[in-house]
Amino acid sequence: MATATATQDPKVIGEKLIRENIVIQTYGLWKTYKMGDQIIHAVSGVDMTIRKGEYVAIMGPSGSGKSTFMNLIGALDSPSAGDYYIRGKLVSQMNDDDLAHVRNKDIGFVFQTFNLLPRLTALQNVELPLIYSGIPPAEREQRAKNSLALVDLKKRMYHKPSEMSGGQRQRVAIARALVNDPAILLADEPTGNLDSATSVEIMGVFDRLHASGNTIILVTHEPDIAEYAHRIVRLRDGKVEKDERIK
Repeated sequence: MATATATQDPKVIGEKLIRENIVIQTYGLWKTYKMGDQIIHAVSGVDMTIRKGEYVAIMGPSGSGKSTFMNLIGALDSPSAGDYYIRGKLVSQMNDDDLAHVRNKDIGFVFQTFNLLPRLTALQNVELPLIYSGIPPAEREQRAKNSLALVDLKKRMYHKPSEMSGGQRQRVAIARALVNDPAILLADEPTGNLDSATSVEIMGVFDRLHASGNTIILVTHEPDIAEYAHRIVRLRDGKVEKDERIK
């Protein structure tokens, strides 16, 4: 794992991480909440290195800190202490505008509930991140079509979510996550609302994406889903309890 000290220049650290093909690096990451008189350490000093092209599952029981940790590495929340770099950039000290840019450009999100807009077609849903990025309409449409082709949905691009199965809606969500060519694909319980057969189908999509070079971080409580990953990190009480490669 890459190491750092408080005296090192973040730019120097960032350049080192890029040279080492590290897309995510956390140093002593903490997230602390105050609830009345009680102090809750949801994430307690986590050091983690994830390299380009890895397929990592984050697991842990309820209250282990996995959801909080996902929010931190997804730039949806800020740490109470510690540093977090994504693709060589120090995310933990960014302002709101810079964080929004990171979420749109560097991270592709796939959620359990799909989060598709019901009135838009699959193509229009996939185009949304490109609209926020200021991409011209013609290029936007072509990139969205290419992204839908990656998940075998080109023939359904003009259908709305209500006209699609749960598995198809999740594939639309994956296509939307991929459309900006993010550094990482962050999936939060992506099969939580799907039946067993459809879950296998969706995990097959993730397998193909990983084989083509995508970096995938999967947050799940299901052991059979975690086994699709090549590395499993288990959290307990906000700390890394076990970090093992399984493939």
